Amino acid sequence: MAFKGKIIQNTKTGQDIKFIQTAKDTNGKLLEMESTYNSHSKEPVSHYHPLQEEEFTVLSGELYVRINGQVKILKQGDILNIPKNVVHSMWNDSDSKTVVNWKVFPALNTEYLLELGTGLANDGKTNDGGMPNILQVALMANRFSKAFRITKPPFIIQKIVFTILTPIAYLSGYRPIYKKYID
Repeated sequence: MAFKGKIIQNTKTGQDIKFIQTAKDTNGKLLEMESTYNSHSKEPVSHYHPLQEEEFTVLSGELYVRINGQVKILKQGDILNIPKNVVHSMWNDSDSKTVVNWKVFPALNTEYLLELGTGLANDGKTNDGGMPNILQVALMANRFSKAFRITKPPFIIQKIVFTILTPIAYLSGYRPIYKKYID
């Protein structure tokens, strides 16, 4: 479970996250983190948040942002607000670390998604980019669809495919969340 001061380190993506304020701390209004992107970290899958807004403040280094298909480079002191439903991804393609203050409004269950993704990556249950296999993705996409959606294929196709895959995923031993990653 996320708590103030907890740090999770994703060995596949090169991103470390320190929780500053959790959903519990803010009655669900805000999730605030300090995210460190190691040099030449991986660009995550393009995604969007249907019910959340985000604010990123670059504390040091450079943050590469793909937003609506265009790449921007943010530097120390830059602030980027991302409204809900805007497609984006963020990473560090520079030679030094980048540290960002990252706020998510409202928190929803985002901290559990981050802990789950990090745990799966660190246990070798993802590809080199930190993405789990399709059966795990199906369960995660269903569980976290209010907080996080990948952009391809279109959401309606995802819903159909992931609904079909859900019983297969359960029968194969997958779960939408694993207690060991959120304790």
